[in-house]
Amino acid sequence: MEKPLEFLIRKPKVSIEKPPLLLLLHGVGSNEEDLFSLSNYLPDSFLVVSLRGPLILGPNSYGWYEVLFTAGQPKINLEQERQSRKLLLEFLVYLKSNYQFDESNVWIGGFSQGAIMSYSLGLLYPDKFKGIIALSGRLLEENKEIINVTEELLTKKIFISHGTNDRVLSIEYARSVRQYLESIGIRPHYHEYEEGHSINREMLKDLIEWLEKNL
Repeated sequence: MEKPLEFLIRKPKVSIEKPPLLLLLHGVGSNEEDLFSLSNYLPDSFLVVSLRGPLILGPNSYGWYEVLFTAGQPKINLEQERQSRKLLLEFLVYLKSNYQFDESNVWIGGFSQGAIMSYSLGLLYPDKFKGIIALSGRLLEENKEIINVTEELLTKKIFISHGTNDRVLSIEYARSVRQYLESIGIRPHYHEYEEGHSINREMLKDLIEWLEKNL
């Protein structure tokens, strides 16, 4: 099977036959090197894979789907978002045939548009992911409408961090996701920070502690 997406990989730093897997998804206009720069700080047992979005926006600049801001509201290309979801699920199959990992211990996370994709995949395909990491993201209303609330979904571990000074994706998006998740019976690990649209040291420290506790 040909690889569906480009990626960078950090193998576990400890000897482990079937490691947990962490997929990392970058934000719009970035690439697989962005979140991969955090991989050295993440728990040693993880097989960490940082992926490149399929949409070429410019030199070293990629995305998961196009987004336009009209009337202050982000309008997305839903067909591209669906296609990216399909490619990510295909990538999991590709990874299974090339690397050893624990299929019951797969985590997906990202920043901004990568966090949006992580919500979509983790909540729409709860059988494939144990946990979701959403750094400065939002949940697409179009996908929220098709989420099937099952017992399996209610076991998901979810980490949400967002800056109160985020001018790209308002803090209200994070608060809205938290409210929605709690309304269906999921209690996410939720943090707000005095930060803009970025990942700071405090966020990373909280994320690492949460991962180590939940692994």
